[in-house]
Amino acid sequence: MSYSAIPTAGDKTPNTPINTPPKKNNSKLFIGLLILALLGTWGYMYFDKSKSTETITQLQTDYTNVDSAKNVLQDEYNEVRSQMDSLSGANVNLEGELAEKRDAIEQLKQNIKTELSKKNGDLSKAKAMINELKGKVSDLLAEVSKLREENTQLTAANTQLSTEKEALGTQKKAVEDNLSKTNSEKEKLQDIGSTLHASNINIVAINVRNSGKEKETTTAKRADALRVSFDIDENRIAPSGNKDLYVLLIAPDGKIISNIGAGSGTINTREEGEKTFTSKTAVQYEQGKRTPVGFEWKQDTPFQIGQYKVEIYHNGFKIGEGYKSLKKGGIFG
Repeated sequence: MSYSAIPTAGDKTPNTPINTPPKKNNSKLFIGLLILALLGTWGYMYFDKSKSTETITQLQTDYTNVDSAKNVLQDEYNEVRSQMDSLSGANVNLEGELAEKRDAIEQLKQNIKTELSKKNGDLSKAKAMINELKGKVSDLLAEVSKLREENTQLTAANTQLSTEKEALGTQKKAVEDNLSKTNSEKEKLQDIGSTLHASNINIVAINVRNSGKEKETTTAKRADALRVSFDIDENRIAPSGNKDLYVLLIAPDGKIISNIGAGSGTINTREEGEKTFTSKTAVQYEQGKRTPVGFEWKQDTPFQIGQYKVEIYHNGFKIGEGYKSLKKGGIFG
């Protein structure tokens, strides 16, 4: 073990000046300064970090505010767009000035959409355009609503007019039907009223002697012809002109005497259907005047004994009838 001697106050070292002070410890000073520098650096770093954190927080806040404002604008835009889209859903057909307004709105919608889609879009500009869009859409919806109301009123008026027109059509048809029925009844009455009437019907059996002289007879075997005469009464409805009269001569056996070679045929009557007639006689009738008519029937076979009947038809109606009886002749008959 070694020990160093500690000099005392009375000792004297021959190489050391007596009045020189002892050296200071420089390492301690350096360490102190270094610590101060580190503390300063740390303080600056802490201050700078605090400032950066504050800046980041502020930027995040600003970004959040901008994003929130952008979302609000997007919501407003979506709401206005939904109002506009409701027109398409309602199948509203816009024409003319309204179509031009719709096109302007569509262009404005596209501009807003473009501005909102930008990363650093101008929100003030977007807000102004959205407010403009709101005004345009509101005006367009108001005009469409007004047109719808007018259209509803017009539809109601058209419905009423259609109903009235239908009612008038029904009334018109009823009037036309009544008029047609009236005209039909009138024509029917005129047709029936224009039917002539025969009166003073007379049947005479004629015996023609060798000399050609005629003599009336009541004996069947002496009768050479039956002469029928009658009058057509006055008629103020039947027009003047040629009238066809049909004479039916019915023998005592009930059969109608006919001969196709002598002009016999058939007619359709109004009440009895088809009947055979003996002869057709054409009469030149003058309206409102009595007209005499004569008809004579001859046959090769002898006339039957018994009652003969004559029926006269015009316009399908029987207008008169008469009778004549021929008897069996005596010894000198």
